[in-house]
Amino acid sequence: MRKIILIILTAFFFFSCKKEKTEIPLTDFGAIQARDTLVAGTLFGSSSYFTFKGEEMGFDYELCAKFAEEHDLELKIVTATSEPDLIQMLIYGEVDLAAYRITIKNELKDQLLYISNEYINNQVLVQRASKQMINNVVDLIGKEVYVLPGTKYEERLINLNEEIGGGITITKANDTLAIDNLIEMVSTGAIDYTVAENDVALLNKTYFRNIDCKIAVSFNQRSAWAVPTTSPIFQQTINKWLADKAEKIHYSKLYNKYFVRSKFFGERKIHIPKGAISPYDKLFKKYAERLGWDWMLLAAVSYSESKFDSSVVSWAGARGVMQLMPRTGRNFGLTDENISNPEANIDAATKYLKMLDRKYSEITDKDERIKFILASYNAGDGHISDAMALAEKYGKNPHIWYDNVEQYMLLKSKKEYYADPLVKHGYFRGLQTHRYMREVLEKYEKYKKRK
Repeated sequence: MRKIILIILTAFFFFSCKKEKTEIPLTDFGAIQARDTLVAGTLFGSSSYFTFKGEEMGFDYELCAKFAEEHDLELKIVTATSEPDLIQMLIYGEVDLAAYRITIKNELKDQLLYISNEYINNQVLVQRASKQMINNVVDLIGKEVYVLPGTKYEERLINLNEEIGGGITITKANDTLAIDNLIEMVSTGAIDYTVAENDVALLNKTYFRNIDCKIAVSFNQRSAWAVPTTSPIFQQTINKWLADKAEKIHYSKLYNKYFVRSKFFGERKIHIPKGAISPYDKLFKKYAERLGWDWMLLAAVSYSESKFDSSVVSWAGARGVMQLMPRTGRNFGLTDENISNPEANIDAATKYLKMLDRKYSEITDKDERIKFILASYNAGDGHISDAMALAEKYGKNPHIWYDNVEQYMLLKSKKEYYADPLVKHGYFRGLQTHRYMREVLEKYEKYKKRK
C-alpha cells in the first residue's frame, strides 16, 4: 500500500511540475507598471527596428518608445528571429508586446489580442514612373520581372503567371542581392521590374523618387501589433492611447517620416565666396589639423552631409554642416542650442572622427583607414564592425574596404547575414553608405584638382 501511495505522489509531483513549467504567465498592464519596464519584442527590418548612426530607429520602434515614454516606462527591446518566434515569445511571457506588424490569422485568435493600429499590406510591382509604365498585371505578359530566388516574391509571381495564362519572364536575381538592391536597379534602369511588399516599396520610394509601386500583384493582408490574451487591459490601454487626437497626429508624422518624406533634403542656395570651396574653408583648415587630413577631404564630407547648409535637419534628426546626431553631438560637447553653429558643429565632428581614427588604428594604410572612418561616420561604427567580422568569416580581408568589407556591409540587409551570431547590430541598409563613400571621395578628387 505504501508503495502504491508513493507511486501516486511521484506521478502527481511530475505532472504538477510539468504544468508549472509550461503555464503561460498572467501579465497585464498593472504588472508592467509595477516593474516600470515595458519589454517589447520586434524583428529587425527597414521599417520596424534598426540602428543608424548609433541611434535606435524604425517606425514600430519609435511608436513603441513614445508609448513607453508617455506612461513613464523604461523600454527594453528584444529581437526575435522570425514572426513565429516572436509569437511564441509573446505567448510564453518573454515579451509584453509584439511591437511589430504580425499577420492577422484566425488560428491565432485564441492566443493573441491584436492592437487597433491595423495595417493593410500586399505585394506590388515596382517599376519606373513614366508614360510607358504598365497599368495592369496582364500587361506583364512579354515582360521580364526580376525576383529574389526562394522568396515569397518568387512564389507569388509564379502563381500570378499561372493566373494570367503565362507569358511573364521570371528571372531569378543573384542571391547576394536584397530587395532594396533590386528596387535601386529598377530606379537606375538596370532592370525594368521587380516585386516587393508595399511598405518596403514605399520606404524605398523615399530614396528613389522615380519608382512607381501602385499596381498590386497579390491580395491584401492584414497585420497589427499584438499582446497575449492574458493582457486585455494592456490591449485596451494601447488602443485608447492610439485613439487620442495628439497620438493620431504623432502616428501620421512617423508614417510620413518613414514611408512618405524623401530621405534627401532639398538643396538651398548657399553663398560661397569667390575662389573658395565653401563658406567654411577657414574652419575646415583649422580643424582638419586635428585629424592630419587634407582640409579638402573634411570639406567633401561636409558637402555630402549637408551641402554646407548649417540649418538643415535630416530625416533621422542629424543637424548642422557636419550632420551630427543630437546624442553624438552631446558626447562631444554640443548642446541643443549650439549644435547647428558651424564652428561648434565642425569642432565636435572632428573630435568624433578622431575617435574613429583611433578605433581603426590597426588599419595601417592611412587611405584605407579613411574609408572605414567615413563609412562609420555615415552608418555608425557598430555596423562596420559587424561587416568586418563577416568579411573575416567568409575569407575576405577585414582591413580592406572595396570588394571586401563593403560587400558585407551591403549584405547586412539580408536576413541570413544580419541574423548571423557574429552580427551585434542587426539589419542595416548599406546602399546609402555605399553611395555616400563614393560621393565623398569623388568630391574630394574634384576639390584637389582646383589647387
